[in-house]
Amino acid sequence: MTTTSPLTHFDAQGQAHMVDVAGKAATHRIAIAQGRITMNPATLNLIVEGTAKKGDVLGVARIAGIMAAKKTSELIPLCHPLALTRVALDFRVDAASTSVICEATVETVGPTGVEMEALTAVQVALLTIYDMCKAADRAMTMTDVRVLEKHGGKSGSFVNP
Repeated sequence: MTTTSPLTHFDAQGQAHMVDVAGKAATHRIAIAQGRITMNPATLNLIVEGTAKKGDVLGVARIAGIMAAKKTSELIPLCHPLALTRVALDFRVDAASTSVICEATVETVGPTGVEMEALTAVQVALLTIYDMCKAADRAMTMTDVRVLEKHGGKSGSFVNP
């Protein structure tokens, strides 16, 4: 029995497979993702003042996010390994909500997009913040991880409303 699905990671029989991108044009592709980790005010203060026991929380989280983007195809079974041309992570402290917002921008020139790499970078950066601060605050919450924008390829641009 064959089924039709808009999901590209399933074949006509419903079996999971890696999408063949050989026939797709190599274009400049960009994805921007964002997420947030909310914490107690005292924990946020440790991060801002740089007095967390494990060191520079945001510096380590930045490196972790970059490394994660490069390893996405090893973590997500059907992702293609990509030659990334840029991975940048920015952090913004939001004192009003006692949170840190992470934004990752990932770029490549290739036949497939980099949304998964940007999302992975954000999530691993947030997990790293959690890991480095969990001794002070085990109630931290990671939320709102999403693609903000993607550009390039046949489908063009997407901006999350």
